[in-house]
Amino acid sequence: MDADSWDRRYAETELVWSAEPNRFVADELGDLPPGTAVDLAAGEGRNALWLAGLGWRVTAVDFSAVALDKGRRIARARDLDVTWVRADLADYQPAPADLVLIAYLHVPPALWQRVLRAAVGAVAPGGTLLLVGHDATNLTEGTGGPQDLERLWSVDDIVPALDGLTVERAEWVRRPVGGRDAIDTLVRARRPA
Repeated sequence: MDADSWDRRYAETELVWSAEPNRFVADELGDLPPGTAVDLAAGEGRNALWLAGLGWRVTAVDFSAVALDKGRRIARARDLDVTWVRADLADYQPAPADLVLIAYLHVPPALWQRVLRAAVGAVAPGGTLLLVGHDATNLTEGTGGPQDLERLWSVDDIVPALDGLTVERAEWVRRPVGGRDAIDTLVRARRPA
């Protein structure tokens, strides 16, 4: 889907996603000391807003103007400071940050490799990279998410691309959705200080 398609999707409802952070994002990052963070493919900003509420200086990046406008409104209502950047991740190079987050970005493989390289390169010394997305096994064993295998993630594809980072956690995790479980890839890595 392109930015116009996502704009239309975000315009159809008050919030496409929950106003709360992704459960794995909250579990993995809740105890980190605040610093600088970049949320790539932030959408309406649920994770960025949550991080800002914890004291992080967050940059939320997405190519949907509609999603970013929703995030800005929520930030104002909650008196949170988030920097909102409209950019296509195909061309965007994030500044070094203490935390780089990508949650549920499912794009063609060539674009995913560029975005992942940029994300890895943006992790500051001592910083953390957190990746959460639909796992390839979700297609046959889980529920929801993209139905294109090429856009789904796997630990085996991600971990070798984390040059210079120490992997702290790399596994698939289950997330209840209705009466079934979605299966996600979760990777957390750190750049040595």
